[in-house]
Amino acid sequence: MNHDEFYLTRAFLLARKGRFTTSPNPNVGCVIVRNGYIVGEGYHQCAGTEHAEVHALRQAKDDSRGATAYVTLEPCNHQGRTPSCTHALINAGVKEVISTIPDPNPQVAGSGFRRLQEAGVKVRYGLMQSEAEALNPGFLKRMRTGFPWIRLKLAASIDGRTAMESGASQWITSLESRQDVQCWRAESDAILSTAATVLADNPALTVRWASLPKSVKFLYPEKRLRQPLRVIIDTANRVKPFCRVIKEEGLTWLARIVPDDLTWSSSVKQLLFPTFHGTHIQSLDLISLMTYLGHYQINSLWVEAGPSLAGALLSLELIDELILYQAPKLLGSNARPLFFLSKPIDLSEAPAFTILDMKQLGPDIRFCLKPIKNS
Repeated sequence: MNHDEFYLTRAFLLARKGRFTTSPNPNVGCVIVRNGYIVGEGYHQCAGTEHAEVHALRQAKDDSRGATAYVTLEPCNHQGRTPSCTHALINAGVKEVISTIPDPNPQVAGSGFRRLQEAGVKVRYGLMQSEAEALNPGFLKRMRTGFPWIRLKLAASIDGRTAMESGASQWITSLESRQDVQCWRAESDAILSTAATVLADNPALTVRWASLPKSVKFLYPEKRLRQPLRVIIDTANRVKPFCRVIKEEGLTWLARIVPDDLTWSSSVKQLLFPTFHGTHIQSLDLISLMTYLGHYQINSLWVEAGPSLAGALLSLELIDELILYQAPKLLGSNARPLFFLSKPIDLSEAPAFTILDMKQLGPDIRFCLKPIKNS
């Protein structure tokens, strides 16, 4: 590891501290180095507050003059809720900026690097690009495509079953796995589920702060807890005001085909989407739903649902990551599968995945998988 990678690695570690609170902004870290010493560092802590560069420059004070700034994403060059970071870096007298990838936000998109160069600041970028992509998959995907980053969570037995034939599924996996789910929820902007799951399990679909590990609680105190938006696909209007998911703190959107005339609290919205006809049923248009969520600045979408929605998302190639918790139990051939696929497939056409990570959680194994998209 050379010295540029050393300081950028430190900046990446700082940036990850904001992963629970920066959305819809990206996670960004900054390290200011002068004469081989770190004189200032910071990270973006919360949307609407000062950016990473400003925190680092404030810590560096006069030592920023003639220093090098290491930043995990191109500095912004526009006045938003806070002044531009290029302006702050130039005014502080920074002589060089070393970064990773251009910010795909149309308001930036290379203009930050150009502005610095026009002011006489040396700029180098293109370092540690894969780390930069992994730091902000949701923000980057939304800026590039208009869609959120979609993580599908599934829990199964070792024979790939998610629930008994009766629908009973609490609990297949261990307490450790369920606590891990809380961390993923806390990093997500929205949680997507279905009326079928709501009626079968009566879930809260919230972040339970008490279930988060101490390391996360330190970064994410309870007073700053934000509940992810809950989005429930309910094409037959089966979710009612008395359901637990409706009564929990935070906003709930009901994605429907037609509205009902029930009285809902101010935290509930009925949203209407077009449909398409599947094999035997009328289904909500998932592409329209994802487009809407992206427009609403949802960077990261966490999906907890049954095999029907899982299969539909897989068929449409909408899944970016599959988070699979596998418990050392057998449920048998009559139990429910992970996915309902819309049509029979040949073995040569079977959906395939790349294993990104494996981790043991109590007795369970958590797989992080990336679908191999059809060419």
